[in-house]
Amino acid sequence: MQKGIDKLINGSKIYFIGIGGISMSGLALLAQGYGFNVGGSDMNPSERTEMLASKGIKIYNTQVEDNLIEFKPDYIVKTAACLPTNKEVKYALDNEITIFDRSEFLGLITESYKQVINVSGTHGKTTTTAMTSLMLLESKLDPTVHLGADFYSFNGTVRLGGNRDLLVSEACEFKRSFLNFSSTTAAITNIDHDHVDCYPLLQDVIDVFAQFLDKLDDNGNVVVTGACKNTAESLKLANKARSEAGRKELNVITCGISGELCAYTGKEADFLASNITYNNGLPCFDISFKGEALGRVELLIPGRHNIDNSLIALACAILNGADPKCCIKALNEYKGADGRYTTKGLYRGATVVVDYAHHPAAARATIAAAETMPHKNIWVVFQPLTFDRTKKLFKDYVSSLLPCKKVLFSEIFSDREINTGEISSKDIADEINKLGGDAEFYVTKEEIIPRLDELVGEGDIILILGPEDIRTLGDILMARGN
Repeated sequence: MQKGIDKLINGSKIYFIGIGGISMSGLALLAQGYGFNVGGSDMNPSERTEMLASKGIKIYNTQVEDNLIEFKPDYIVKTAACLPTNKEVKYALDNEITIFDRSEFLGLITESYKQVINVSGTHGKTTTTAMTSLMLLESKLDPTVHLGADFYSFNGTVRLGGNRDLLVSEACEFKRSFLNFSSTTAAITNIDHDHVDCYPLLQDVIDVFAQFLDKLDDNGNVVVTGACKNTAESLKLANKARSEAGRKELNVITCGISGELCAYTGKEADFLASNITYNNGLPCFDISFKGEALGRVELLIPGRHNIDNSLIALACAILNGADPKCCIKALNEYKGADGRYTTKGLYRGATVVVDYAHHPAAARATIAAAETMPHKNIWVVFQPLTFDRTKKLFKDYVSSLLPCKKVLFSEIFSDREINTGEISSKDIADEINKLGGDAEFYVTKEEIIPRLDELVGEGDIILILGPEDIRTLGDILMARGN
């Protein structure tokens, strides 16, 4: 009996609506690698759509019925943001063409592999997935990889392995996407209140992660950061559901820092980091598994949170056949995924760093990481992502950015909401200033550049945090020269 992606007609045509997105472009490449004839549309031409076109994928820069009439797809894959009023979606519905949401299509892919590592969590998914993939590659295990950012190791967001033995994939909880995925190893980096348009309460997030864990294969493994109390609650809820259904309790592997007790087990973690030091701001630490020393890691990326990411990745890789020595080597060589504490270069003598840290907790962690690095001043440029998130997490945004020397805000970015005028980045800046902090508001990122010119100097760090819209400011600064 065929399963997963093999359920689809071999050699058939698949059309991706929104093909230029990070995940969609990668899935299009995987579909092409599986032997499908691939095309798609995107209203915003980009380097990604140009790359896809260069690989023989038919790209349309409009979204109209004529595209589908010409391409004649057997299947449609669309993003969650794509509405039924979209002309291509409407045509597909009217003509009874099978439509998959992005997560449903990725779910089919996960069903096709013997071993599937799904890396979930509110923060750190991309870094942890990339680290895991590098360890598996170093161990010559030939994984297929689906990642939410470009990665230097395979010069893109995806890698197609030579067989269907092993897949490592980033698993996002937005709109309950990851409930479509099959796992043999499920990792949770942490659980925080995010995607507030889907999950009004933190408990809603904890509940959906419990559902994700409940779907895990009975012989599978769960890998978690032991210090996260919200994750511990999800584990308990999942085990309760499994017990009521007469299923086995989850096999949980914990990761943490020596001397700290896990919120789930009340004991020290299975995978431990100890003897933590910092070399020019970069974390160095020993790793052991249940008392057995595995080696010393000297990361090339900063941040206490990346110790946690390293441990989760190492556990996932070893559980799926990776050689511990190869894993340590891979961690010591890991240079980061695109947009995750990515150093762009120097501008007026200051180091320009871009990071996707759009959530208050992620911003706090990334700023803390920057503070460990050699610097004179840190100038933070920040853009919140989505109006709803900004409104509901307003106090968290203020508290996470209040301690900064200065924050230069750009207006909130959202590609899936209408700006009703209820909330603005200016509101955060005003509240920070009211509480004794130092923040400034600018409508566009271009308006921030003259102010940076006045502020920055030799040895400073310009930390640009938020979605891709604001991170392009790093490229703009590089184009202006030092």
